[in-house]
Amino acid sequence: MTQANNPLHGFTLEQIVTALVDHFGWPALANQIDINCFKQDPSVKSSLKFLRKTPWARQKVEDLFVAQKLYQQR
Repeated sequence: MTQANNPLHGFTLEQIVTALVDHFGWPALANQIDINCFKQDPSVKSSLKFLRKTPWARQKVEDLFVAQKLYQQR
């Protein structure tokens, strides 16, 4: 089964979070997606821990990554 039409194919969650932080910065990212791991003492590591166990939040992060077409810049 091919992943050719999946824009997330080949990206780790860490790469996605890092790209969003590089693009928006933590404060603007927290405005886009209202979750505490982006607002209170944010770090990639703490965000990954939360996102890996919270499917709805991970979906929002992945959707924003795709909506901003950040996958095309890599």
